[in-house]
Amino acid sequence: MNIRSLTRGDGVLIGAAVVLFIASFLGIAGCDASAAICDKVDTPNSWEFSYLGWGTFFVGIAGAALVVVSRSLPEPRKVVGLDLGQVGTSFTIVSAWTLLMWIFEANNAGAGLILGLIAALAVAGAAVAGPLVPALKAPLVGAPKPQTPSPYGMQHGQPGQQGVPGGYGYPGAQQQPYGGPQDPSQGAGQPFGAQAAAPQPQAAHQPEPQAAAPAPQPAADFAPFWFAVPVARPLYAEDGSQAPIAELAPGTWYLAVEQRGPALVAQTQDGRRGVLQDTTGIQRG
Repeated sequence: MNIRSLTRGDGVLIGAAVVLFIASFLGIAGCDASAAICDKVDTPNSWEFSYLGWGTFFVGIAGAALVVVSRSLPEPRKVVGLDLGQVGTSFTIVSAWTLLMWIFEANNAGAGLILGLIAALAVAGAAVAGPLVPALKAPLVGAPKPQTPSPYGMQHGQPGQQGVPGGYGYPGAQQQPYGGPQDPSQGAGQPFGAQAAAPQPQAAHQPEPQAAAPAPQPAADFAPFWFAVPVARPLYAEDGSQAPIAELAPGTWYLAVEQRGPALVAQTQDGRRGVLQDTTGIQRG
């Protein structure tokens, strides 16, 4: 599961489910007698009553897990024709309603029932309102600040990038034309402040090396940029096949290195490249 795909509503669900699990181990009945008498009374928890522990607390925790899992999947899963998230939401509502009935019928409700009801109501509320309230739909973890885009997907440290050790133009790096021989008269490879060796006379004139063929350049009106997708979207191979090679997750920045009509050629963080066919709603960095 990608944590950057979780929303604030999912965070509320997970936190309330943890509180619900803790409440299941607390006493379900209170004691109004003196402290000396209450200390001798063994107060049971919900797991000592199967219909309360498994039929109420566990149902609420399982419902929260189903909702979070369904929202993190790239495609919705269905159980008996129902969406997995809808089944989980139903479980949370049943858990909250059952705990409310236990509170009404208890003569002296304990901390387990009271805290469990509060947590169950929070779980059910987050499950229902999560997709509807804009504040709960916001990402739980903000996307990291994108780095300065390298030209056409070039990685840091490769030749041709200014200001990076080992690249052309970096102070102290060897400066020589692409494909040309090393010229000792330029002081290449000499320590700072050392005199360069005098050029040696050549016995015969050597033909100049042929210039390397220029690499194909992309369209002049396109510049690489960072972007993020609003929802999970597949990344297809560049050869035109419809088999996805990766999936772009929300909350992660990807580098667009080329544009092909309405589609973009994107590069993932592990170096894979593919075609993003659906570019609607993307966020540019």
